[in-house]
Amino acid sequence: MSGFSKAIELICKYEVYNEQSYCDPVSNKEPYTFGYGTQYYPDGSPVKKGHRCTQKKALDFLLHELYVIDAELDKLQLDIDSSMRESLISFIHSIGWEAFLYSSVVDYISAQKYHAAADEMNRWIFDHNHQALGHLLHRRQEETTLFLSELDTNVSALPNILLTAVKEYCGHPNQIQALVNLEQRMNPYILTEFMNTFAIEVKDIGPTVGNDTYYELTYGDFDR
Repeated sequence: MSGFSKAIELICKYEVYNEQSYCDPVSNKEPYTFGYGTQYYPDGSPVKKGHRCTQKKALDFLLHELYVIDAELDKLQLDIDSSMRESLISFIHSIGWEAFLYSSVVDYISAQKYHAAADEMNRWIFDHNHQALGHLLHRRQEETTLFLSELDTNVSALPNILLTAVKEYCGHPNQIQALVNLEQRMNPYILTEFMNTFAIEVKDIGPTVGNDTYYELTYGDFDR
C-alpha cells in the first residue's frame, strides 16, 4: 500500500471509517470529519456538514496526510528507525502536529531517551472531560510497542496506572514488578474504568487529547 503500512493499519483500526461527515463532539460545530479522521481536503478546503467520501477516497486522503506528517518529521532530523517513524505518524495523526511538536516526546527522542518518549506517549489517553478512554489507552499501547520494537530490549512502555493509584506504596521490588506485570496483561478498557473510578487525574498521568485541526497539520506553517 505504501511505506506507512503499519501506521495506516493502526489509524484505520482506531479511527474507523465514516462515510458521512460528523461535527466536533465537544462544540457540535466545525470542524467536520469523515473518512479516517480527515477534516480538510488535499486542496485545503474544509470538510463540511453533509459531505461524504467512499472508503477508497478516505484512504487516499489519509495517505496524503501521512506524507505531510512524514515530511514534517524529516525536518526535525530525529534519530529514529522505521518502526519509530510509523508509530509517531499514527500518534501525530491522533493528537495533532502542534501538540506533538511542543510535547516532551520530541525532547526525549532528540536526547535518544526512547523509553522516556514512549512513556510520554502513553500519557495521552484523556478526553476533554479528563476521562481516560479505553480505545486511546489501547492505541497508545500498540503505538509504543511498535515504537520500541526495533530496540534491543524486552521492556514495554506502560502508563503505570496501578502504580500511580498506589504511589505511596513502598513494597518489595518483586511486589512492584507484580503490579507492572498485572497492568501489562489487563484489558485497557478495564484499566481506564479503574482510572476513572479511582479518580486518577490528568495531572498524575498526562495531557488530554484534543480534537485535531488537520488544516494546521496539512497546510499550516510548521516552522514555529
